[in-house]
Amino acid sequence: MSVLTRIRSRGGEPAAGAAVSGPPRRRRLDLGIRLLLLACVLLVVVGSVIPLVAVLTAAFAPDALPRYAEFITSPVDLMILRNTLVLGVLVGLAGTALGFLFAFVQTRLAVPGKRILHVIALVPIVSPPFAVATATVVLYGRRGVISNGVFGLEYDIYGLDGLVFVLSLSLFPVAYLGLLGMLRGLDPALEEAATNLGASRWRTLRTVILPLLAPGLVGPFLLLFVEAIADLANPLVVGGDHTVLASRAYLAVTGEYDVTSAAVYCVILLVPSLLLYFGQRYWLGRRVRTTITGRPSGSVHLVDNWVRWPIYGLALLVAALIVSIYGTVVAGSVTRVFGVDNTLTLDYLEEVLAGVGREAVLDTIVFAAVATPIAAIFGLVISWLVVRHLRRSAALLDFAGTLGVAVPGTVLGIGFVLAYRPERYLGPIEVFPSLVGGSAIAGGAAAIVVAYVIRSLPAGQRTAVAALTQIHPQIEQASTDLGAGPLYTFRRVTLPLIRPAFLTGLSYSFARSMTSISTIVLLVTPETKIITSQVLSAASTGRYGVAFAYCTVLTAIVLAGFALLRLVVGAGANLHRVASTGPQTPKSRDTERPKR
Repeated sequence: MSVLTRIRSRGGEPAAGAAVSGPPRRRRLDLGIRLLLLACVLLVVVGSVIPLVAVLTAAFAPDALPRYAEFITSPVDLMILRNTLVLGVLVGLAGTALGFLFAFVQTRLAVPGKRILHVIALVPIVSPPFAVATATVVLYGRRGVISNGVFGLEYDIYGLDGLVFVLSLSLFPVAYLGLLGMLRGLDPALEEAATNLGASRWRTLRTVILPLLAPGLVGPFLLLFVEAIADLANPLVVGGDHTVLASRAYLAVTGEYDVTSAAVYCVILLVPSLLLYFGQRYWLGRRVRTTITGRPSGSVHLVDNWVRWPIYGLALLVAALIVSIYGTVVAGSVTRVFGVDNTLTLDYLEEVLAGVGREAVLDTIVFAAVATPIAAIFGLVISWLVVRHLRRSAALLDFAGTLGVAVPGTVLGIGFVLAYRPERYLGPIEVFPSLVGGSAIAGGAAAIVVAYVIRSLPAGQRTAVAALTQIHPQIEQASTDLGAGPLYTFRRVTLPLIRPAFLTGLSYSFARSMTSISTIVLLVTPETKIITSQVLSAASTGRYGVAFAYCTVLTAIVLAGFALLRLVVGAGANLHRVASTGPQTPKSRDTERPKR
């Protein structure tokens, strides 16, 4: 019978038959592993540490210190800070709620059309971050096709409500995917036991399912909070007078040429981001709940009474909003003025594919094609070093690899500008531009690729860490006992087993690189055009048809990239085959070392 338990740290030796969390540690690392470790450290230092140090150096320079006193005493700056925190909290709550709604419908309701609903929920992942914002202005703005054309309202979508709406729809798939996996992984016997004891569906949800999902709810909330306060594109498009720290720092650099104030805003933005990041890691490490069973028993009893229809109807309403928004993106790219003059035209697509936008499309594809394998490979290597070969420095390397997520993209982008621009600014750090490239073309392209890699690397790293923990270390140990080196073992034994994680890292890296904006918007030069910066420019000047055309082409490229990556890499081995290959101890498949 399944048992719900809270895992706590315990001393002493592991119990007999328990799975070992890692192979015996070697006193000296293999030469190949040392070289890989050096390459990983170099990438993290160049891509994360130096830009972050550049921001901190500028923010804590002697002439910048009075700016903090001005910030604390300025009602305008304090209002900007409050706007940022309120936006993060509201988007975190709304996005997590939407993710749970869609995951609950998929796993617990007896309703039709689940597969279509799942596909609709994933659409925002493969589109640029401000496609929703641009379409929302056209549909629900002051002269929106729906708000004004259908209901006769002149609703002002610009401001906090518009930002929460846009960001929640854009980011909720992150929460949905995590909660979907957790709900599918819950042992149905727990719910059966609660039902047999007379608990209602609501009480079972409140006392059994939600406590088990606590990490899955807190984690997405914190991630969405950080993504919302660090977002740059959407506040520039629909923010209106609701100014946030990310857009204020961007305007300080581009409009006021005040690098010092921008660095100060970045440091203030960095504080809640890092606090929540570390808080999430600590909370999830200390409060882990699991079901200890040999295998899931029982079956899920889907809700089949009248209660399912209101919940399903709410999910369908959200899905209809998503379809209307992305339908507007596609329709707006082939009509002269969507909702006003619906005459079909290919002028916008021709401008993107054969006109001035062609260079941006080609540059973006090239940069993403270069950054994608680098990010996926380094994410895989860092996870392998952390899980299998490093001891004392494992936590440090693991954190360094995830700086691309912990540090807001706007902060990282400004850090690149400060650290690698040709002008003198930071004393000893000024030598780095010569390493990146002296000309604007080489420097801009190299900086953009490195920024893409750093921002995409954490997703592949976390996925690979999770995959490696499912592989019993004795599988690799058997290879090394037969005389194979660690790199040969990794290439011939480990990599085929974690190929799905590698595919996930590749797919996410490609999508993130193609749709990134906050990190690279300041790195774009006249010689290096990026699709997302072109979309932002078109949307800011009211050229919505061109913006929609860019978004449509970009989404098509991302989907084609996914198909190509899956064709080249393959779906990969099933991780559950590890259980049949490894030692057949009672808990070798389902138990891992307690978290400390």
